[in-house]
Amino acid sequence: MVKQKLKRNLRISRYIIYRETLVDYKEHFWSFLGAFLGIGLISFLQTFQLTAHDNIFLIGSFGASSVLIFGAIQSPLAQPRNLIGGPFISAIIGVTINQLLPNILWLTAPLAVSLSIVLMQVTKTLHPPGGATALIAVIGSEQIKSLGYFYALTPVLSGSLILFAVAVIFNNMTPNRKYPTDEKFTNSLKRMFIKKVRKQKSFE
Repeated sequence: MVKQKLKRNLRISRYIIYRETLVDYKEHFWSFLGAFLGIGLISFLQTFQLTAHDNIFLIGSFGASSVLIFGAIQSPLAQPRNLIGGPFISAIIGVTINQLLPNILWLTAPLAVSLSIVLMQVTKTLHPPGGATALIAVIGSEQIKSLGYFYALTPVLSGSLILFAVAVIFNNMTPNRKYPTDEKFTNSLKRMFIKKVRKQKSFE
């Protein structure tokens, strides 16, 4: 019974992933446009605030977020709570660690990342790029470190909010996509899959 249930859940998961990646050219276009505009806005704003070196790291972090919110929008890790809360919490952790233990990179780097992961898990805001956000607070230039906790507000929180706003617009341009993804939408995909499986069995 348990084995059958596991197999069924696995088939449903595969189908959802299949549906997530089965997009037409129009959806590719909206995904591209959303990611391009989101990262473009962040890059433009950060150009006035940070050095080119810092921009590379921070845009890298937001680039990873873009993969989730534009390429895997049904993932629990891509939802607004995670997109906004995860990096913000991680930024606070990174800044705190750097202020408590300055200039001890071999300790601060792993501590910032590991603590941010745990805190994101506890607060249910797990977002993979959050680990990079915490790390940047420790390994970034003196300009980033001088921002202190303001780093958590901008560029981190402001950047996340920009991505969220763009994601809400461009991820709802086609009927096959919905962001934020709610349980009702996910369940509808599961029901479609179950009907498809039943039809296949009836023909066998």
